[in-house]
Amino acid sequence: MTHTAIDLRSDTVTQPCTAMRAAMAQAPVGDDVYGDDPGVNRLQELAAELFGFEAALFAPSGTQTNLIALLTHCGRGDEYIVGQQAHTYKYEGGGAAVLGSIQPQPLAHQADGSLALEDITAAIKPDDFHFARSRLLALENTIGGRVLSPDYLRAATDLAHSRGLATHLDGARICNAAVQQGISLRDAVRGFDSISVCLSKGLGAPVGSVLCGSRSFIGQALRWRKMLGGGMRQAGILAAAGIYALEHNVQRLAEDHANALHLAQGLAGIPGLAVQMPQTNIVYVDLPQQRCTAVAVALHESGIIASVSAHMRLVTHKDVSRQDIAHVIEVFAGCIGNG
Repeated sequence: MTHTAIDLRSDTVTQPCTAMRAAMAQAPVGDDVYGDDPGVNRLQELAAELFGFEAALFAPSGTQTNLIALLTHCGRGDEYIVGQQAHTYKYEGGGAAVLGSIQPQPLAHQADGSLALEDITAAIKPDDFHFARSRLLALENTIGGRVLSPDYLRAATDLAHSRGLATHLDGARICNAAVQQGISLRDAVRGFDSISVCLSKGLGAPVGSVLCGSRSFIGQALRWRKMLGGGMRQAGILAAAGIYALEHNVQRLAEDHANALHLAQGLAGIPGLAVQMPQTNIVYVDLPQQRCTAVAVALHESGIIASVSAHMRLVTHKDVSRQDIAHVIEVFAGCIGNG
């Protein structure tokens, strides 16, 4: 059958909508390295205001904003405490270690995605020249689609601060977390000294992330952005997309969450599939290893793009409709049911 491609690999595949493209086309621009691009300045001010920080910095990617944060918080020989599955540790090329000589201290996650407070406490090194200096606690929300509770985040950041550590949040999908919990963006990041917010996932911008923190922190971060090659020139064209995303696409994330739940419930009704019910827009599905090839073929032939494995991830986003979800469930049922 002919069907518009349904891409469930990630919410990074979102396409800018017509209104966002129009905003980009009409954006006034300057030279951001000189600090005079009005769109970038407005985006940074908007992000700082929405998340409750003094200042913000626009960069090309979340990998870069996270790395800038780690380099700003930590020096050579310092250490940051982080989860084993966190992007800053596992999925960002080891940048902190390679480029910053910063030692990661990875900890195992609990079932809800958190790091146990007692594990954090035990990982903080004493003030002894035999050890790396513990400087930073880096958390991620959401982590694997799971939302960390405000009570946990408050306890973790309070613990870190009481022991002299700074706190950073990889908030690549922090807007998903805030919408799922029904709280403000400010409340979702309370207690953190810096946060990274991705504009190009569920929010739908084509590129970019913002790093938020104090004015002095962002002043130092600006130096690291330059060193890492993140200084852009007429970047207001990109910033316009980020402004549109923050102004129009935050609350609509609830639609993605509802579609993910509908997908999970539909797949859970198919014998042979084990489905983890989603909290946000990420659905995990376990299928028999021997059926992976058949599923991959069936999805491809039906215009569905997915990363097929025995433990696969399906991600809903603004370009996936409820009708698309029904089609995906139908294809899975036909394939698995015929196995």
